[in-house]
Amino acid sequence: MAENCKNCSEIIMGNFCMNCGQKKYKRIDRKYVFDEIEYTFLHVNKGLLFSAKNILKNPGKTAKEFIDGNRVNHYKPILLAFVLSGISTFLSFKVIGLKEIMSGALSKQPVNAQFMNNYMAFLSNYSSILSVAMIPFFALTTKIAFRRWGHNYYEHVVMNAYFLSFYTLLTIIFLYPVLFFFRHSDPSTVLSISQWFMLLIPFLLVWFFKEFYNDRPLKSIILKVLAVIGLLIVAYIIAIILVTIGILVNALMNGPEALKQFAPKAK
Repeated sequence: MAENCKNCSEIIMGNFCMNCGQKKYKRIDRKYVFDEIEYTFLHVNKGLLFSAKNILKNPGKTAKEFIDGNRVNHYKPILLAFVLSGISTFLSFKVIGLKEIMSGALSKQPVNAQFMNNYMAFLSNYSSILSVAMIPFFALTTKIAFRRWGHNYYEHVVMNAYFLSFYTLLTIIFLYPVLFFFRHSDPSTVLSISQWFMLLIPFLLVWFFKEFYNDRPLKSIILKVLAVIGLLIVAYIIAIILVTIGILVNALMNGPEALKQFAPKAK
C-alpha cells in the first residue's frame, strides 16, 4: 500500500522512498530493534572480516580493487585502519603490557634522559594511533615517489590506509604472540624483537605496490619504495632538527633549569 514519505512527503511505492531514500514507515517494536541489531552486527562483521581476509591474502590487489570502484563488500579503508589500530593498542597495553616493557628497556639505555625516556615510551606505546594520524603524511611521500603513475593524493591516502591495515594485521597475528611469550623476559629482548619486525616494512611495501601496480616491473617498484624510504628519512632528520631548535629556544627563554629534564638520571 502506497503512503507518503515521513521525510519528504513523496509517495512511497516500495520499501524505500525513491526521492530521498527514507525507509517506509514501520512502528518501532521488539522485532524492529532486533532486526536493526542483527543487521548492524552482521553488516559490520561481514565487511570487516571480508576486508581483513583479502588484505592478508592480497593487500595491494585489495587496495586497487577498492580504488577502481569495487567497494560494496569492503569495509571503509580509513575506518578499518582506525579499528585495527585500536585493537592493536588495546592488545599492546592490556595483554602484553608494552608500556611497562618499554619503560624497562629504555631505563637501561646509556643515554638515560627523562625527556627521551618519556618521548620514546610515548612513541612506542601509541605507535598504532600515531601511524593512523600520519596517513596523510605517508600519502604525500608515496604520491611524490609514484607521481607519474596516475593516482591522485587522496587515492594515495586510501593506499596508505590499506598498507597500515595490512601491517597492523601482521603485527597482531605474528608479532604480538611472540611479545606475549617473552613479556616477562629482559625488556631489551622485547625491544629488539619489535625493531627486527619493523625491518620487514620495506619488503612489505614492495609486495604491496607490486600487487597494486602489477603491470610495472619489480625493479621500478623497488626504486620507488626506496624513494619513499629516503623521503621519510629526510623528514625524520628535519623533525629532529626542529625539535633540537625548539629545545635550545626553550633553554634560552627559561634558563639552564629548562635543560634538567634532558640530563641523565643519577645512578
